[in-house]
Amino acid sequence: MDLAEPLSSTWHARLSLGFKRREAATILARREHVGPLRIQKALYPEGGAVCHAIVLHPPSGIVGGDELEIDVTVGPGAHALLTTPGAGKWYRSAGAWARQRLGFTVEAQGVLEWLPQETIVFDAARAAMSSTIDLADDAHFIGMEVLCLGRRASGEGFASGALRLDTRIRRAGQPLWLERGLLEGGSGLLNASAGLAGFSVSGTFLAVASRIEPGLLAACREIPAREAGARHGLTAFPEILVARYLGHSSEAARHWFVDLWRALRPALIGREAQAPRIWNT
Repeated sequence: MDLAEPLSSTWHARLSLGFKRREAATILARREHVGPLRIQKALYPEGGAVCHAIVLHPPSGIVGGDELEIDVTVGPGAHALLTTPGAGKWYRSAGAWARQRLGFTVEAQGVLEWLPQETIVFDAARAAMSSTIDLADDAHFIGMEVLCLGRRASGEGFASGALRLDTRIRRAGQPLWLERGLLEGGSGLLNASAGLAGFSVSGTFLAVASRIEPGLLAACREIPAREAGARHGLTAFPEILVARYLGHSSEAARHWFVDLWRALRPALIGREAQAPRIWNT
């Protein structure tokens, strides 16, 4: 069977999580799901203060017509880290769009880290991904996304289909970051110097804190990428540090983002980085 054409019905799935601080610990206080989106249990590899959770999508891939929603609320003083067990896959579509919506709310002095593994967008997929992050005045957020257009190892590019991206970050209701994009399979933007410059892997890393020290940006710029010929860069705004990656290796992109995370986490939220155990499997 061609994995680009899975025999599957469409799914409408929703996962809603609520994290709360109880004394010195963060607990998973609410877990609701409809359809095939789950988490197995709360994990505490770095002690009770930080709750790790692995978001599972049992069908393992997203097809045209699928709609996935993930809503997460982190209460005052709570700290949650979310990741995924493996690469997300968006399969080819006969015409219908597949959609994923992320809605994150982080309340006063809360921290949310969204660190999924890479996303593979198959040739002829029609994928729409939107993320909205609402932060209180003193809340923190760290997130990353690595996108692979086509399956380069199999000789597949991104000749048809489309990918829509929409990311919004608000602080106390005021916009901090708004980014929208459309990548069409086979378009000139994929090879243009102002676009993806012929690279099949692109990535964005965002760290939001009340202040980004200039020295922290300089230190992050010293962190090398592990892929020869890849392009990467960082920019700091008053409350956001943005890192971009272009290359052909999703593994190298993730390694660079994780290296940035290891450098930024202690400075921004006062904790040494503790990689989720699922990353080692």
